[in-house]
Amino acid sequence: MTAFLLILILVLLIVLSNKTSANYTVLKRSIDELSQKIDNLSKYQFQEKETQKAKFDSPQKTSIIKEEKVEESKKQIETEKVTPPTKKEIEEVTEINLSNANYTSKPITNDSEKVQEPINEPEEIQSPTPTRKSFWQKFKEKNPDLEKFIGENLINKIGILILVLGISYFVKYAIDKNWINEPARVGIGILAGALILVIAHKLRKKYSAFSSVLVAGSIAILYFTIGIAYHEYQLFNQNIAFTLMVIITTFSSIISISYNRIELAILSLIGGFGVPFMISSGTGNYIVLFTYIFILNIGILAIAYYKKWNLVNILAFIFTTLLFGGWFIKEMASDQPQYLGALLFAFAFYLIFIITNIINNISTKGSFSKIQLGILIFNTFIFYSIGMVIFNEYHTELKGLFTVGLGVLNFIYAWLLYKKFKLDKIAVYLLIGLTLTFITLAIPIQFEGNYITLFWAAEAVLLMWLAKKSKIKSYRFASAIVHVLMLVSLAMDWEQKYNSVTTLTIVINPIFATGLFGIASLFLVYYLLKNEHESLHKWKLTFNPNVYRNLIFTAGILLSYFVGLFEVLYQSFYFIDNIASALSIPAIYHLLFTAIVSFISYKKRTLIGNQLVNVIAIFNIIVYLFSISILTYGEHKAYLVSGINIEIAFYLHYLSLALICFFGYLIYITNKLQLTFPVYKKKAFIWIAALVVIYIFSNEVMLHGLKILNSPVTAIEVEASEYYDLYKDNLNYLYDSIATSTINQTKLKIIKTSFPVLWGILAFIFLLIGIKKQIKTLRIIALVLLAITIVKLFLYDITNVSETGKIIAFILLGILILIISFVYQKIKVLIIDDDKLKHENEDN
Repeated sequence: MTAFLLILILVLLIVLSNKTSANYTVLKRSIDELSQKIDNLSKYQFQEKETQKAKFDSPQKTSIIKEEKVEESKKQIETEKVTPPTKKEIEEVTEINLSNANYTSKPITNDSEKVQEPINEPEEIQSPTPTRKSFWQKFKEKNPDLEKFIGENLINKIGILILVLGISYFVKYAIDKNWINEPARVGIGILAGALILVIAHKLRKKYSAFSSVLVAGSIAILYFTIGIAYHEYQLFNQNIAFTLMVIITTFSSIISISYNRIELAILSLIGGFGVPFMISSGTGNYIVLFTYIFILNIGILAIAYYKKWNLVNILAFIFTTLLFGGWFIKEMASDQPQYLGALLFAFAFYLIFIITNIINNISTKGSFSKIQLGILIFNTFIFYSIGMVIFNEYHTELKGLFTVGLGVLNFIYAWLLYKKFKLDKIAVYLLIGLTLTFITLAIPIQFEGNYITLFWAAEAVLLMWLAKKSKIKSYRFASAIVHVLMLVSLAMDWEQKYNSVTTLTIVINPIFATGLFGIASLFLVYYLLKNEHESLHKWKLTFNPNVYRNLIFTAGILLSYFVGLFEVLYQSFYFIDNIASALSIPAIYHLLFTAIVSFISYKKRTLIGNQLVNVIAIFNIIVYLFSISILTYGEHKAYLVSGINIEIAFYLHYLSLALICFFGYLIYITNKLQLTFPVYKKKAFIWIAALVVIYIFSNEVMLHGLKILNSPVTAIEVEASEYYDLYKDNLNYLYDSIATSTINQTKLKIIKTSFPVLWGILAFIFLLIGIKKQIKTLRIIALVLLAITIVKLFLYDITNVSETGKIIAFILLGILILIISFVYQKIKVLIIDDDKLKHENEDN
């Protein structure tokens, strides 16, 4: 296991050293290429001077010499050019050319300018758009000379690895042959490590990368040797072994600072965290262990802060989390977990990494990197998770307080960063977000009921306000999520409170107030987004303010409806025993609320608003026909059975009827100037509308007829019933049966005597409207209704009806038919003209 750990350390060092050496190689290659280009430029300038000199010496040969020199310089430049110059190199060469020109006393002639053209041409070359390079391409760019990479970088790492393995095998062989006793074996190991360390120190100035690899190998040998001396040979006790390894760790840390090598600092970190495993006896004290890790972290993080080595910070956090997490999982599975000790050390590690992050940012006075922000978040949530696991078993009543305390700590960090040091606002808003998150979690953890909903409603608004101020996109998504949680929590509150036995005061009760608070939060978010139109993208999600604003407004309207509806339902059923009477109040609330919404939508004068009005109106008319209109019958039956005359549904039905008429008017007025739906053009719609009118008037005649003709069932009627002896032990059933029978008999009388007269009047009204508005379909409906009435009168109504009823029905219906006939004769010219006009329009 120890040998494997040693190999792993050396491989890590090889990779780190290779990266450093590769950077050095790239820099050296760039310098060599620049020097080569400067040499080429110098040669060219020398040739130019020779050309000018020859021109003055022999003017006749100037053109020939010039051409030869130009051709020769072109060939020489093309021959010596190794790689195409980059834009940066071209700029450097141009600067050198200008500086040399300042020392030339002779003017540059036109010929010389022509000679310079080959140099200026590369300036026109544009670098191609960079493409994503593979690992092998990047490796070849950093290490163009594979032989040089192997000779200078790779082979030294392999060499130190082989040397360490060779020494290990030699020592093992000598031990197997009993050539070396146990103290001598340890001495050889320490001596080998010290010797390699001395060699490394000698080479550190000239070969820094190679020297750091040797130092890493020597430290690894020392760790390995002390570990064997303790575990295998028991040459000294655990305390001495621990002290020696701490000395080695401290020494390697000092060397890392002296050599200015991050690889050695990482080795010190790995060795420091490996010490407890190297000297572990299986019965360690967790207090000593984590005290040592805490001190080690302070030292390592101090070095990282001093040298600005962020990688060391990250590794320290990872190693500490893995070590403590592994121990914590094992400890929680034991019979007697150390809850308090685990919580204290978890807090200590949480605090040290939070403080380290803040101090590092203060020293650089810059923005938090993504890695630093990630450590900030993970460190906080890891500590919170550990704390919640502990408090789930240890003082469970403190879970909410622990959550709030962690939120307060994050708020203090945010306040220090912003107020005292004026640092990165992104980190400040992140800490504020963590604060709000923990306080959000604390509410459902510590409290119950509507307090959770109240808090989440307030937090959703606060998050949206923070998003607006800080420009942090994630807060908008967080606000939407919290609002969804608020709605879910409110639904749970409704189910719990309205189904409980606790009496709730009308309107002034916690659950209704919570609903109002939730409504206010939705409309406040709508107000905050009122002037925002730009879409935001985060985590492959899109936040469209326009869509979300409409969504939140719709949610606010719906929530307002349900908050009032559930309150009215609860109070109605709590105070009213009769189901029909109790339901009539929520029914009126529904019609009133939707009438107000429809009227507001109608006032906006938009097509979508008018379509919404028509949908609501038609829906309410259907609900009225099949549900609300029959509530009064239930109340009337209860009156006949009990004799208690509760007329809530009866009187409220006048208001519901007025609201239905209002919805009918909205349908008419919204379609008067602009058709909202094509269905209104069809003749079938007129037939349906006429049937609705007939039903409503028939229902009113029936309702008032029952109200006038019926009276409560008396005890005499019950005793006189033929079923009295059979149901005398269940008189309620008998009362109910007699009341039902009475209602049915009364309904039959009304249908036979009153409906013919009513339908004849309605047929007459339809006829008048059809003639006045020139609606032929309505006139046909009037005639069909009249025909049905006549057929019904002779085939159904004439049987089993009193003579008085027959006389009244026949006389009134006869008069109505004569009036209708007279009207048709009187205005037949108008009907003919109407038909002619329609035919002419069709022909045209």
